[in-house]
Formats: sequence, structure tokens, C-alpha cells
Amino acid sequence: MKLFTAQRRHSVLAFGEQRLIVAIRGWLGDASPRSPFGIGDDCAVVPSSGRPMLITTDPVIHGQHFDDTVPARAVGAKLLKRNLSDIAAMGGRPVAAVLSLALAPETDARWLRDFYRGLAAAARTFRVRIVGGDITQGPRGFFGAFLTLHGEAAGSRAVTRSGARAGDALYVTGALGGSLLGHHYKFTPRLTEGAWLARRTEVRAMMDLSDGLAKDLGSLTPRGLAPALCGPAVPVSRAARRRATQTGTAPLAHALGDGEDYELLIVVARDADRAAFERAWRTRFPSVPLSHIGGFVRAADRAALAGAINLRDYNGYEHLR
Repeated sequence: MKLFTAQRRHSVLAFGEQRLIVAIRGWLGDASPRSPFGIGDDCAVVPSSGRPMLITTDPVIHGQHFDDTVPARAVGAKLLKRNLSDIAAMGGRPVAAVLSLALAPETDARWLRDFYRGLAAAARTFRVRIVGGDITQGPRGFFGAFLTLHGEAAGSRAVTRSGARAGDALYVTGALGGSLLGHHYKFTPRLTEGAWLARRTEVRAMMDLSDGLAKDLGSLTPRGLAPALCGPAVPVSRAARRRATQTGTAPLAHALGDGEDYELLIVVARDADRAAFERAWRTRFPSVPLSHIGGFVRAADRAALAGAINLRDYNGYEHLR
């Protein structure tokens, strides 16, 4: 089904704002609690547990994050899951979300129904409450869904991107690249893995990979240090290898730059027992690969960087290019 329709009777104009809100409540079902803990008031009431609070926001926009080849249910699920990946990267657990929509008048209400049902199904799976939001009319041909997700630390700390030191090791979960072949909406956010990693004292820093390893790694790299990555150690996905046959670009370039991997990039302390850490991971997550891809060295140490990937030769996704 296409997002936009030429038939007014199927469009959101046929509903009007108030009827559409009532319909949305029905589409969400028990994924949205009753007021004041859900839709119906100026603000929703979200009880606090006293743990560090986490807040993130990410949209999905037609033509940017999906097109008409992606089912509406999958678009709704992707919206929540890309935000959940941010919570996972901090070692947190999700609590509640609000969603604002900017809808073209020709938006097909049947498509929107399936979008909300996909969102609701993902919310039930990951135990997230959809507690409110807003609707506004956008220009013709535009659909944007903007979700803000509230979470909290799953344990005693929230893991940030800062803290890496010279000699620390870099690990990544899963396999990278080729997201355009379906992974960009079929992925599972690493919530359980992130919470487990946050409890490990050897984990210094962490983030999720959304714009590609070559770009995202810069956010973990302190001034004066440089990442030394071993090319053969980077886990290249089968999809990245398929993309390489289509584009004529090396599979490694897709693994480093395609983006929307939604895997975790982890910094492990230099004095950690890495063998014990890896054994513990395999015991807890036997079906999720964990790859040691390199580490941090001093930027001035040319000998330590010899043979490492030159990340300046690769690009991640740039939003404003």
C-alpha cells in the first residue's frame, strides 16, 4: 500500500483531527495506557524510578528513511526500534514514548492505521508505553513521524561515549554494512546486550552505529588518540558483500560507511582480561557475534597506526551533505 492516496475518502482529511486521534487510540490498543498515563491530557504522567533518566529522539521521514517498498507496519516498528537502539547504547531500558506526526492531507488513513499497528506491536515486544504526541498538517507529499523515547539506566550507571584511553580495545556486535537490502528496518535493537555490557566494569564507553563505523567512531575518539582498526577483523555482513557486487565498491567500504547497522560499538579497558570478557559474552549471547576490531593508540604514534585502516578513505552517512 502506498503512503499517499488521490481518493479523499481514504485520506486523513476524511477523518479530521479529532476522529483521527480517536482512531489512533484504537490502533495503539493496550500499547497506550489510559489518561493520565497516556493520551488525553496536556502531558502524560510518567512515574520516576529514581535511576538516571535517558531521553532520545529520532524521526522517520518518507523519502529519507523509507519509501513505498517498506510496509507501513515495518515503518512504525523502525521508528521505535531506531530510538530503542540509542537507549541500548547507554545500557538502559525503555519506559515511554511520545510521537508527533506531520501529515500531508493526502496521507492514506489505511496506511497510517498499519503504521500505528506496527508501532504498537513493537511497543508491546519491547515494553514501551506510547503515552501521547501531536498531529499537524504538513505540505503535500510529506510524511514525518518524530518520536521521543524516555528510558532509564537498567543498572547503576548509564554508559556514555566518553572515557576511552590509549591501549583500550574496540569491539563491535553483529555484522556491518548492506543495510539498504532490508536490515535498516528488520534489525533488533541490542537492549539486552547493552544492559549486560553496562554492568561490566571493563566497559569504558559505548555507542550504537547509525551513520556507519567510519563516521561514528569519531564520537568515541578522545583528543590526542586515534583508532587503529584491523581491516580483516571488521565483520562484513552478507548484505554488504551483495551490495558490493551491485556497486563495484569493496565490501569493507559498505561495512564502514553504509550506516543504519544499529549494532553496538564498545570500548573495553586496556587492562581488562579480554579472553574472560569474550568467554562471558559467548556464554550469555551465543547467537550474537562479538568482534575485536582494534583499539585506540596515541595519534602521534605512527608505528602503532601502520597497517591500520585509514578511515579518511571512507565515508559514513552525512545528513547535511
